[in-house]
Formats: sequence, structure tokens, C-alpha cells
Amino acid sequence: MKGIEAKGRTGVMPGLIEYSGLLIRAALKEDIGAGDVTTLAVVPKGARGEAYLIAKEDLVIAGLFMAEKVFKCLDKNSSFKPFFKDGDLVRKGEKIATVAGRLNSLLTGERVALNFLQRLSGIATLTSMFVKKAGKVKILDTRKTTPCLRLPEKYAVKAGGGHNHRFGLFDSILIKDNHIKAAGGVREAVRRVYKKYGDSIPVEVEAKSLKDVKEAMTSGADIIMLDNMDIAKMKKALKMIKKKALIEVSGGITLDNISKAASIGVDFISIGALTHSARAVDISMEVRIYAGKKSGRA
Repeated sequence: MKGIEAKGRTGVMPGLIEYSGLLIRAALKEDIGAGDVTTLAVVPKGARGEAYLIAKEDLVIAGLFMAEKVFKCLDKNSSFKPFFKDGDLVRKGEKIATVAGRLNSLLTGERVALNFLQRLSGIATLTSMFVKKAGKVKILDTRKTTPCLRLPEKYAVKAGGGHNHRFGLFDSILIKDNHIKAAGGVREAVRRVYKKYGDSIPVEVEAKSLKDVKEAMTSGADIIMLDNMDIAKMKKALKMIKKKALIEVSGGITLDNISKAASIGVDFISIGALTHSARAVDISMEVRIYAGKKSGRA
């Protein structure tokens, strides 16, 4: 799998680096508080060392830039050398990266660095599993992300080969069931959107029934989301739509049934589980203490 840097697979993710810095500083403040009392007592002042980040299982790596930033926040002269790029497949037992610097900074930053790396790599790993089973159908994420971690989590989806749906309520129109209820029906909801915005923004409509599909089509929706439909109903919806709109499938998609859903001719499959249910992968950090004074900048 081809690796990426902190850009995602389709280009730079606006604001990711700056926002990640804010998250990292907040996480360090949360963890360290008034001071790392154990490290302050145990580690001699001036002691230096290096540490390896090691994969304890097969995984797709994501968030290396965040791990590096954690250690840089604690020791600006630390050095971080990754052996992979975000998006790479890492096998169990392989060294992911090495970091060298003040020993106290390595120990203090260990948990925060691993928390970000394990969480984002878990998302990338799960995403890659869905992508492999979906064939040519694009796998999309959703807004079901951890509060305040949406940017890095959506970055991790891209590292795993997936694609980002909307980032928030501000960048795309998705008329869902409660919007339809508020407007009194699909047609009226779509009419109000076009009245306010014209055709400047693509309009997506969530359809829970074939009746919703028909109304979305006749209303001029650009994308129709088939929500929680079984395969038989999806096939009927596809015949109704006849490629007059893009088709997204959502709800109830698992690794066991995604191949069947992807095979019927839809354009997108959106999966909330990519971010709300991904398991953190197992990554460890092993420290080596320098016996004497280490030359060079570390």
C-alpha cells in the first residue's frame, strides 16, 4: 500500500497540522497536569535515550506526524525518524519509527503519542479492510466522529484508502429524515433548498423507502442515499433511479455484507463504524537508555 504524508490521499487537508497541534497541547496538559511525578522522581536530569515504536499486530499506520509533534512539544531538539509513511501496511513486529532525545520527555510523551497513533491507525486499518472488499465503489466516512477529533480521524480514513464525506454541516447539503419531517415531505424539503441556494451546492437526500426514492428523483436530487435498505430493495431503487442520480448506500454495512452491497452498482457506501467503532491497534514503545553522553543533536 502506497504511503502518504500528512496530506491525505487526495491532497492537503486544510487546517490539519495547525489543529493537530492544538489537540496535542491539550492532550499533554490533560495527562501531565502539574508534572509527571513518577518521571521527575525516577529519571536523572540530563539523561538521554531513544525509543522504538513497534507494531504488535499487522496494521495500516496513520498519525505519525502527530506522534512526532508530541515529542517535539516536550523536547524541541528531539529527533523522530519514521520507517514508514502514513497509509503504509506495517507487519507485526516491525519497527515503525524511532525517537531520540531527553529521556524524561520520551517517557512523559509516550502515552499521548501512542494514544493518537493507535487510534488513528485503528481507523486506517479498519478502513483499508472495507476498501479491499468494496472493489471500485468508494468508501465514505460520516460525521460520527469523536468530538474535536474529526479532522485527524477523517485524515486516518483517507490514509486507509477511504474518502471523506462532508466535514460538517457547513460544506454539503444532506436532507435527512428529520429535515423531511420538518418540511412536510421530500419534495418540499428539496424545493426549499433550491430556493435558498439554487444549484450551487449538490443536494443529497436520505431515502428510507422506495417512495422517498421516487420523490427525491422527481425533485431533482443529485445524490440519493439508500438508508438501511436490504439488497432486494436496493436493487429496486437502482432500477427506479436509472443513473439519473448518484447512489449512496448507508446503514447496516459490515465486512460480511459489503461485497454484496458493492456488487449491485452503487457509487458510494458510507460507514459510520470507520470512526465510531474502530478498535485502537496495538503499538508499543521500547526505550533504550544511553550509557554515556550521546554525541550529535538528539
